[in-house]
Amino acid sequence: MYKFPASTLVSHAIILQPVIVQACSFKTQKDLLGCRTKVPRNVNMEKLRNGYLFPEISRLEVQHIEKYPNAKLISLGIGDTTEPVPQIITSSMANYAHALSTVDGYTGYGPEQGNKALRKAIAKEFYKDLPIKDTEVFVSDGAQCDITRLQLLLGSNVTIAVQDPSFPAYIDSSVIIGQAGVEDEAGRYGSIEYMKCGPYNNFFPDLATTSRADIIFFCSPNNPTGHAATRKQLEQLVNFARENGSIIIFDSAYSSYIKDDSPRSIYEIPGAREVAIEISSFSKFAGFTGVRLGWTVVPEEVLYSNGFPVIHDFNRIVCTCFNGASNIAQAGGLACLSSEGFLAVRSLVDYYMENAKILVETFASVGLKVYGGTNAPYIWVHFPGSNSWDVCTKVLEKAHIITIPGSGFGPSGEEFLRISAFGHRESILEASYRLKSLFQ
Repeated sequence: MYKFPASTLVSHAIILQPVIVQACSFKTQKDLLGCRTKVPRNVNMEKLRNGYLFPEISRLEVQHIEKYPNAKLISLGIGDTTEPVPQIITSSMANYAHALSTVDGYTGYGPEQGNKALRKAIAKEFYKDLPIKDTEVFVSDGAQCDITRLQLLLGSNVTIAVQDPSFPAYIDSSVIIGQAGVEDEAGRYGSIEYMKCGPYNNFFPDLATTSRADIIFFCSPNNPTGHAATRKQLEQLVNFARENGSIIIFDSAYSSYIKDDSPRSIYEIPGAREVAIEISSFSKFAGFTGVRLGWTVVPEEVLYSNGFPVIHDFNRIVCTCFNGASNIAQAGGLACLSSEGFLAVRSLVDYYMENAKILVETFASVGLKVYGGTNAPYIWVHFPGSNSWDVCTKVLEKAHIITIPGSGFGPSGEEFLRISAFGHRESILEASYRLKSLFQ
């Protein structure tokens, strides 16, 4: 286990990257006074862990700021973008918003599936020579929202498989919808197939020993490990789904960060159109974490066991549960995909990947094994024999740096920290200095 030096770092008077967090407190029925209803609590909500991972990290931030009000707190934790959205994009949104104050420029509800021009632009720019139709693209308010809509579409009677470790929303939404079963002492839910992904198997599951599941959640580049699946790995995944009659929910939210020849879309793999739904986002690609814009692709060839097209049911879910993404956000999305806008957002991606390079070199220089950071803005750092929450807490206490414990992404994340490369360059350089001081 790694020992942390007793020396403390110099405190400062400014928070480098302030994060506004609202602390939440909850009371049980015994604490409440007065009338209560006769409505029972959803039993699936009772199966969830105490709190969703990222609000728990935000709570730690609030507590740390209260404890060390003069410390310069640096966040390498929650993967929130920090750099300004390019002006060509914000100008487009501003102009659209201003036009709403005019008779000619006012618009109300748009199509629930999204602006036709934006759907065409997404199909053209992100899928290029792939046979993706604009009518198969559903514009949304973000990939995480679409995860929940897909869960509503699929219902509680399907079985699911997830990468371990993986983005927490896949599991938590499965618990809420009623797919997960009971959690054991190791933190695994009994009805979920956990596909272990680590350095020992090149972050890709052994499909020969993986049980069949109706739905396979798969993220590439992966959050949290930063691994981008190779073409050969995705070919194995698609073949596995076809042989087992499964549907892959492929999360490509970080595909714009891929630097090598790893596939950016599951539809680059032959046969994927029959077994895969893809979700993606403008959040990390264009700095739209607060603007909120994403999309889901549902090919016409994806069919239920009775032969009915999934796209028709998803369209019904969208029309029933969603009034469409903000027209202003969609105007920004169109600007992102213009030739000038695309170059501008690419510069943001390059900026964050330079941050990632600095952080990878930082941890490697002190003898730690580092994964990710080459095709994704996340670095996955191994601390052999350590409890990831303990390491996270010690880094926070001694270096005033927020990180994410790997176990928050699943049992196989134990002994790891996830480090985010989203940050101002001066914050990344300062974090590098502190981390070297801490671990050398």
